[in-house]
Amino acid sequence: MITIEICANSIASALSAQGGGAQRIELCESLETSGLTPSYGTLMGVKECLRIPVHVLIRPRNGDYVYDNQLIDVMMRDIELVKKIGFQGVVIGMLDRHAQLDTDRFRLLLEVAAGLDITFHRAFDVAADPMKLAGQLADLGVDRILTSGQAATALKGVKLLAELVRNCGHNIAIMAGGGIQSKNILNIIGLTGVKECHLSAKRTITGQLADHLTAEFNPGEFDRLETDETEVRKIVSLTGNRS
Repeated sequence: MITIEICANSIASALSAQGGGAQRIELCESLETSGLTPSYGTLMGVKECLRIPVHVLIRPRNGDYVYDNQLIDVMMRDIELVKKIGFQGVVIGMLDRHAQLDTDRFRLLLEVAAGLDITFHRAFDVAADPMKLAGQLADLGVDRILTSGQAATALKGVKLLAELVRNCGHNIAIMAGGGIQSKNILNIIGLTGVKECHLSAKRTITGQLADHLTAEFNPGEFDRLETDETEVRKIVSLTGNRS
């Protein structure tokens, strides 16, 4: 069975993912910056509406994955909130300025997240030594790694993804993510052996004020991204799953 995780950036997107048959959701906001921690209102709304597991992205800002003590404190507070609300997991990650695991600070997050399912996010894809990092994360009890195989897309990173599955997959789940769509998901699964795939299945929604905007605004400035339930359903069907 292939687990399909949808990266949803709103309550509406989360409901579309669930309606399409996804097995799990990564909840975030600000997809255009590769995702940030969702608001309290979004967290509560999703908790009230969804029946499938939800893992919450804990990422306090965009940019790199090097965090100081102040940001670690923010992340710890966010994890505490996620636990209190009752979500099943968190998606976290960090590196030091040498692109190695910031082990001491990462342990602080793990301590707060005890009892939750833990995914290490795509900070993995800029790590200096991915195989070493995979071993460290397995030893620390992390449940899975989300990765494109250190490439622009999972399809371009199939070589490393396959190597990770072959050498580390018995100790930690490897979840492919990055540019996955209905047109390429079966190819990626076949070439890598992954059992979990992460994607946004996003579509662009035109802003409702489009007819009233002037030339002073950039094209698409008021558009937004949402999960396409039809694309989710197609992917779930292709992989032979229903939640």
